[in-house]
Amino acid sequence: MSTSILVVEDEEKLARFVELELVHEGYIVSKAGDGRLALEMATNNSYDLILLDIMLPGLNGLEVLRRLGPDFKTPVILLTARDAVMDKVAGLDAGAVDYITKPFAIEELLARIRVALKLHNKMIDSSDTNKVDKEEGIYTWKGLKLDIKKHLVTYSGQEITLTNREFLMLETLLSNLDIVLSRETLLEKVCGYDYVGETNVVDVYIRFLRTKIDETFDVKMIQTIRGVGYVIKSE
Repeated sequence: MSTSILVVEDEEKLARFVELELVHEGYIVSKAGDGRLALEMATNNSYDLILLDIMLPGLNGLEVLRRLGPDFKTPVILLTARDAVMDKVAGLDAGAVDYITKPFAIEELLARIRVALKLHNKMIDSSDTNKVDKEEGIYTWKGLKLDIKKHLVTYSGQEITLTNREFLMLETLLSNLDIVLSRETLLEKVCGYDYVGETNVVDVYIRFLRTKIDETFDVKMIQTIRGVGYVIKSE
């Protein structure tokens, strides 16, 4: 069965170029030139992957993602002219699995698409097993408690509000107590793909966690191992 991709891009020349390259690779391609049409097409049709520009007329790409909601399972790769880390973090938190900054080499885009599709299919195949394995998962550190089943984090009984990726970052660190995890490892675990590039996205998430936990409760939970990565130590 052929793989279908929705390309959402308002720059007609770029959209056509991407379409031709994807068709050449054997993909079935649909296109949308604005956010509202993209939302309608993504809602009413089944695609294997969506390439979504952030700067769109009607609705921007991040708003399209938010309206699709957290239960939307189709992998989304953001196409963006923005190179600020916070824009990329916002896209990942909104549900994107990857992002690529314009201008990009088509070979890199095709590689990102292959990785996203492969990982998405792998997640579908193993979803039942993962659900069982994590069902009773509870991690603790001093006054902190992370409950996977309830998707709840508390410190001394006080609930801490985290985004999905902040939760995954904290879960990854807590499940590897005393093990120093590199930025590359954390990015792969939290973002769901083997990404070689701007691992400073991890630093942003660590800063968010430190603000919400370390600074709020006056603890030193997440430690930086310079030149290596991050760790939560049991003692």
